Amino acid sequence: MKQRSRPTSRDIARLAEVSQATVSRALRNSPLVKLETRTRIASIARELRYRTDRSAAGLRSGRSQTLALLLFEESQDDSAINPFFLSLLGHITHETARRNLDLLVSFQQLSEDWYTDYLLSKRADGIILLGYGDYLDSIPRLRHLADDGANFVIFGPPFDGMPGRYVGCDNAAGAALATRHLLGLGRRRIAFVGTANEHWPEFEMRYRGHVQALLEAGVAPDPALLVEALTSESSGHEAARRLLESRTSFDAVFAASDSIAIGVLGALREHGLRTPEDVAVVGFDDIAAAAHFNPPLTTVQQDTRRAAEALVENLIRLVDGEPVESLLIEPKLIVRASCGAQAA
Repeated sequence: MKQRSRPTSRDIARLAEVSQATVSRALRNSPLVKLETRTRIASIARELRYRTDRSAAGLRSGRSQTLALLLFEESQDDSAINPFFLSLLGHITHETARRNLDLLVSFQQLSEDWYTDYLLSKRADGIILLGYGDYLDSIPRLRHLADDGANFVIFGPPFDGMPGRYVGCDNAAGAALATRHLLGLGRRRIAFVGTANEHWPEFEMRYRGHVQALLEAGVAPDPALLVEALTSESSGHEAARRLLESRTSFDAVFAASDSIAIGVLGALREHGLRTPEDVAVVGFDDIAAAAHFNPPLTTVQQDTRRAAEALVENLIRLVDGEPVESLLIEPKLIVRASCGAQAA
């Protein structure tokens, strides 16, 4: 008895009256193919019980069918990952699986040469970078990737001279939202807990947006209300403790991340201050814990789902040799109990 041959993409293309390239893109859910066409091709593939032979596809294309996601390890504790990155990681994993791709996840610090270790070695077709630590330390490695023609995208803020393509949040606009909200509550002594220098561009842009909103309201920024902290609960707790011990008056805190804000809330509680009655607090990121903390944290939400979809889509386009534009995503203010009611 003659064995029935397996259906091929050529069979699907013939039935759908499209090219094999269109079938390939459609089965990867590429937006370059109209939704109606993708739906028709998917229906034909199901009827034929078509299954992609990923090994054969990889051999034909010379690709690994794998993307590398490299996290920046921000803590000395090797089990700790920035909780904001965990949300992005989950959405990126879902998006690559939806496109029938594998995702290789590692830490940036484990490799001295990302291009050689992931792209030249054929372990991955492209790289997504989540964070990069001190930008001035990382810029040579980013430029090395760009100079080698590597396919990579960065989750991070835009700034002059940044190599490669990025997907990021409008950090200045988000900070302005947070500060205007606090000003609308009648708060005038708003501490910024974070850092504001070129080593950490995200935080620097958030500070700029904060200052812009103050100036628009006729409030002069007070250097004593800029308190240095990096993105961890312990750093936020320590920064708030220093602020309290300095005897500088303040009635609100805009923290440059939710992790910092949670540390600030703990320090305020330890010093007998009530939130929001004595000090209103706003964070940035909208990590999962923000809604469940006591009190629930008002925060600037970054759209991690949209960011993940854009990171994967843009990287695939780069791998396919297609033009890619960087993307800046608008943030949203999520108001919760850590700010209290609007002032009369």
